[in-house]
Amino acid sequence: MPPKPKPDTSPAPRLSELAYERILEGLFARRVQVGAFLSQGELSALVDVPIAPLRDALRMLEAEGVLTIHPRSGIQFVRPGLELTHATYQFRSIIERAAVRVFAETADESLLETLTTRHTALIARIEAHGVTPDDLTEVDAVEQLMHASVIGIMQNPLIDISYRRMMNYLRLLRLDRKFTAPIILRTLREHIEILSACTRRDADAAEAALQAHLHAAIQRNIGFM
Repeated sequence: MPPKPKPDTSPAPRLSELAYERILEGLFARRVQVGAFLSQGELSALVDVPIAPLRDALRMLEAEGVLTIHPRSGIQFVRPGLELTHATYQFRSIIERAAVRVFAETADESLLETLTTRHTALIARIEAHGVTPDDLTEVDAVEQLMHASVIGIMQNPLIDISYRRMMNYLRLLRLDRKFTAPIILRTLREHIEILSACTRRDADAAEAALQAHLHAAIQRNIGFM
């Protein structure tokens, strides 16, 4: 007889954590509009989570600046503005500048080659044919892979958790942005500068290129407002 499958012993997510994720996904999928005002009952039905764990998630999201709870009135989802934009990029700068130095010195050559190849191929496609929906999907994928690889080199779970939440803010900032070919190409070429420095194992140049990239990115986001 074939062996019985082992039971799944991984811990189930707490309902409050599930509510937290579902509220954010509702925002990202535009089921909940940025700036919307909803009652707890409306939000509970929308994300399919009971009121009690929903309240725990709302308190977490309020502490993180995503929404404001108005007692006996409802929940106001924050429309990202200059303050949240500056705070998000300040946090990124502090964490990523330290991480990219380690990344430049220790990242696997195969990873650097993969990242560089995907970036250059994407640049060539967009230069030749403009931006397609598939290109936008690849842009998002290489963006996440690159920055996650830089942060992951630290092997610090506290940084990982904080950074994942910070990336949620970035997704909120980008919801109403239109990304044209010139903007995307500038971003990808800034990534190439970082990767080139890392390939040379030049930590100083990698940090400088990353700082220039983040400075340009915040200026692009402010320009969209």
